[in-house]
Amino acid sequence: MQTERTLTLTMTCPDGVGIVAAVSQFLADRGGWIVEANHHSDRTTGRFFMRNVILGSSIDPDTLAQALEDEFAPIAQRFGMTWRLADSARRKRMVVLVSRIDHCLVDLLYRWSSGELECDIPCVISNHEDLRRTVEWHGLTFHHVPFEPAQKAAAFGRVEALVEEASADLIVLARFMQILPPALCQRYPGQILNIHHSFLPSFAGAKPYHQAFDRGVKLIGATSHYVTEALDEGPIIEQDVVRIDHDDAPEDLVRYGRDIEKTVLARALKYHLEDRVLLNGHRTVVFR
Repeated sequence: MQTERTLTLTMTCPDGVGIVAAVSQFLADRGGWIVEANHHSDRTTGRFFMRNVILGSSIDPDTLAQALEDEFAPIAQRFGMTWRLADSARRKRMVVLVSRIDHCLVDLLYRWSSGELECDIPCVISNHEDLRRTVEWHGLTFHHVPFEPAQKAAAFGRVEALVEEASADLIVLARFMQILPPALCQRYPGQILNIHHSFLPSFAGAKPYHQAFDRGVKLIGATSHYVTEALDEGPIIEQDVVRIDHDDAPEDLVRYGRDIEKTVLARALKYHLEDRVLLNGHRTVVFR
């Protein structure tokens, strides 16, 4: 569990010589104490990715933010950088969307209440009433938004309004069994996390465990990814698998899969909350 205040500077730019030295010197000149540094050079795209965690007590966050806006501009321009500064004192606000299946939601709420996931949850939104008691038992606000077949556009309009009202930094689909409209995906790029009960890109779409059973696979898995307009094709953050055999029925695959789903979603969410995930086109760089 994180106890000390930290500032996390992430950036990406075309790869080249002197990037790390320039950024490190800039921070050192202002007293910034780097306690974690991550770098990645992608040889296929020619891009460079960096994540520096700076001890909050070593430099005033407002001073650093202003210095990045003003004095860092020549460095950023020189290397063609896109950068972002996150302050651990400002907890990210996460809205959870869920339907009736509860294992991912229950696991996230436990990890959140125990302090493992450092974020605020202004509300949980569901298209069913089933999980209201679970959510409210944790002292959280529950919104029921019915999704009638002829009224889905209005329902998503209500969901979007609730997300905006909550000032959400990210949306987590904890087995939310509705396909998000393109407009919502476009409004929150890289801010919507989903858990898919398959080792994507295999068995996308509905009933992936039954698809896997029909193909006689020996491994099943789960995938957490960012949501895009293309169904189940967003940039992948985290995956895991479990071995099965010929004695297992589809119901067994579903049962095994639930354990993987909640673990994979929790890991991906933790990486996102800690600013460890950087988008690299259709892929991601994850500094574990």
